[in-house]
Amino acid sequence: MQNLNGTLQELLCMNIVPIINTNDVVVPPPEPNSDLQGDDVKGDLLVDIGSGPTLYQVMSACEVFNKVILTDFLDVNRNELKLWLQNEGGSKMDWTPFLKKACELEGRSPSAWTEKAARLRQVVTDVLPVDVHRPQPLASDALPPARADCLLSCFCLEAASTNVATFNRALGHTGGLLQPGGHLLFIGALEESYYCGGPGLKIPVDESQFCDSFKRCGYTLIRLEVYSLPQDIKLEKDNLTVKARKN
Repeated sequence: MQNLNGTLQELLCMNIVPIINTNDVVVPPPEPNSDLQGDDVKGDLLVDIGSGPTLYQVMSACEVFNKVILTDFLDVNRNELKLWLQNEGGSKMDWTPFLKKACELEGRSPSAWTEKAARLRQVVTDVLPVDVHRPQPLASDALPPARADCLLSCFCLEAASTNVATFNRALGHTGGLLQPGGHLLFIGALEESYYCGGPGLKIPVDESQFCDSFKRCGYTLIRLEVYSLPQDIKLEKDNLTVKARKN
């Protein structure tokens, strides 16, 4: 909880809307790096949809992809990412504890965090604006003709959607960025009743609706797992992780 509070306080001091859930930085899903440790999820380009001002979600991805593109709707979030990537002392965010934890989860010494930070700064090639509600979420020239090998999205699409139909459209729009046979790695919240930063939003997507949405949008589900947070930090019912392949 200490890391979470520190992160939120730093974001608020910079007038950054914390587009993250408490579960983003406190309790990862079981075997959080297992999808990126297999031989099938790798390639040239990974695109992270709705990065917010955070980097934890790509700390392992940078080891198995040659290029990573971060995206977010808000200028303030993109600017904070750029400040950290520039490594000129402008960022107020300290990702050291998360880099150390990522090294530990990968079976490396936490002292290797400086190497991981350098690798992450090398691999992230751009930070771009994204709007998942547009048929073309990124600028037309943002990606190579072959599109991305992998899409990653953590607590974004359902948080930006007011109902299941809107979620389905956002999932379909972002799917156009992924090449056939490419992978989608998705973490989402089930049946949220509210979301900080978007008063009044209702996100009543349950597990069966998630499954139906992925299939409707041209994905083959490889794995779907539901996991629960400890009661003292639980804001919604449960979270789920999805690994899927685009048809």
